[in-house]
Amino acid sequence: MKLTVLGAGCWGLTLAWLLTDNFENITVWGREQDLSEDLKINKHTSKPLEVQLDKKVEITSDLSEAISGAEIILSVIATSGTRDVCENLKKAGIKSEQILVNASKGIELPSLMRMSEVIKDVLPEQKLVILSGPTLAKEVLQGKPTAACVACEDIETATFVQKAMNVSDRFRLYTNTDVIGVELGGSLKNVIAIASGFAHEMGLGDNCSGALLTRGMAEIVRVSLQLGANPSTLYGLSGMGDLIATCSSPMSRNYTVGSMLAKEKKINDILAELGSVAEGVKTSKAICELAKKLDIDVPVSNAIYEAVYTDITPKELLSKLMNRKLKEEERYV
Repeated sequence: MKLTVLGAGCWGLTLAWLLTDNFENITVWGREQDLSEDLKINKHTSKPLEVQLDKKVEITSDLSEAISGAEIILSVIATSGTRDVCENLKKAGIKSEQILVNASKGIELPSLMRMSEVIKDVLPEQKLVILSGPTLAKEVLQGKPTAACVACEDIETATFVQKAMNVSDRFRLYTNTDVIGVELGGSLKNVIAIASGFAHEMGLGDNCSGALLTRGMAEIVRVSLQLGANPSTLYGLSGMGDLIATCSSPMSRNYTVGSMLAKEKKINDILAELGSVAEGVKTSKAICELAKKLDIDVPVSNAIYEAVYTDITPKELLSKLMNRKLKEEERYV
């Protein structure tokens, strides 16, 4: 069986490394400008993390060649590039029976579409699965265990991917049919992770962290339920599980963005220093636009939007959040 990984970034290469023994053939596709000589020749990269791929892994910038004969195509493309890659997949001759597994977590701007909606907009007949969960790449590369879920409205397709991509002792996969909940949980938690890094850098303490995660989760649930998610999904691996991991680890790019914002660095400088995509930055804008459209209150997400896109100071932001009008705590179950 052949696996093709679209995207030669940190998480794409990590997944290619992790799944080496599960597939007879593995191909990694990336744009020519994204493929270093070290990666093409030595199957190795050192930035932003060090990854040494097996010699059997093929590296190519030819999309038609990459997807030819692949039973599973794993898309690890930045949210902003997913639509273009799907258009190119159509031109490259992707077949409807090939299973496209999306591992990117974000919402497209300005359409406010989830990634499955973007993909189906371009490839309406494609078999599509969503992979999401607490999956910090550095820990995966260290061989530390984690679990994630694969979501598809067709449970048989989800089960096929689950069996094909499960890695004993290291990568345990669960199936789910709630595509909306899995996608929104994985996407919206990135904004709360920025808030968590922000609070930690300000030295606000563990009580604040607990309150922040809880109130952040409330926002994720409010928005997701309005968009059709099952509430139980949001308290699973792709929601609460991913939220806890990314909100408590400096290995999370979004957490790191928050930490740097609290030092009053400008977002363009932060992203240049980071050298990789932090989806929570654009998602902060997306969730605020979604919330406005749905008439839902999302104060934590609004605060992060302000931190990213305005000149508000960390102290002003904290005061604005803490001194809002008092209210009753929500109940979801």
